[in-house]
Amino acid sequence: MKLLFDENLSPKLPRLLAILFPGSAHVRECGLLGQPDEDVWEYAGANGFVILSKDSDFQQRSLLYGHPPKLVWLRFGNCTQQQLVQLITTHEPDIHALDGDPFESVLVLS
Repeated sequence: MKLLFDENLSPKLPRLLAILFPGSAHVRECGLLGQPDEDVWEYAGANGFVILSKDSDFQQRSLLYGHPPKLVWLRFGNCTQQQLVQLITTHEPDIHALDGDPFESVLVLS
């Protein structure tokens, strides 16, 4: 399972979490930095990514269109990169379960 980290997250995260989520990427690496959410959504769906974002627009898009792609929505304020890595690591089983669940589209982490 691979994650696509939105531009509101550190581009270092895919590398820091590569053991848990191999093949993950940041939108910057995919040529999507500054692109509309629609383009990120389409790219993620076409390339087998689960989007990881703090952006509520993706949650709304998920309600309208369903999946793929699926979304891990981070609903908390500012935090350090290390706190974010810890949160994602702690919820790694939940994130993998989302990917394997044919009915769920969004996992909210707060």
